[in-house]
Amino acid sequence: MTGDLISLYNSLDGELSESPMREFLNITKSLGDENRVRVLMALRHGELCLCHLIELLGLAPSTVSKHMSLLLAAGLVSLRKDGRWHYYAWAPESAATRAALEWMRTALAHDPRVKVDDKRLRMMSCKPREDFSVHYRTPARSD
Repeated sequence: MTGDLISLYNSLDGELSESPMREFLNITKSLGDENRVRVLMALRHGELCLCHLIELLGLAPSTVSKHMSLLLAAGLVSLRKDGRWHYYAWAPESAATRAALEWMRTALAHDPRVKVDDKRLRMMSCKPREDFSVHYRTPARSD
C-alpha cells in the first residue's frame, strides 16, 4: 500500500509543478516578504528600473535582484532588459496572479508604508536613473 502511494506521488510530481496548487504556493510565498510586497505596490503605477527599486528598498543590489527573481518565478512581474538596465512591471497573466495583485492593491491602498514609498518614488522620478545606479557606473579610468 505504501509503495503504491509513493508511486502515485512520484508520478504526479511533474503534474504538480504546473498545477494551480503550485502556482498558488509560489504566489503566496512571494507575498510573504514585506520588501517584495513593497516592490509590487511600487510597480502598480507602471514599469520601474531595478535601480529605482534598489534605492526605494535601501537594500544591496544582490538582495533586491534575489527578491525580483522570486517575483518573476511566481509570475507576478515581467522583466524587460535594455542594455545593462533591467525594468520590471506587473505581469498579471494568469487569473491567480491578477487576483493576488488586485487583492494586494486593495488591501494596502491606505497603508502608511506604501504612501511613504509612493512619495519617494515621485521624488525619484524627477532624477535620471543614473543618479540611483552607482553599481552600474563604470569606474573612472586612471591613465
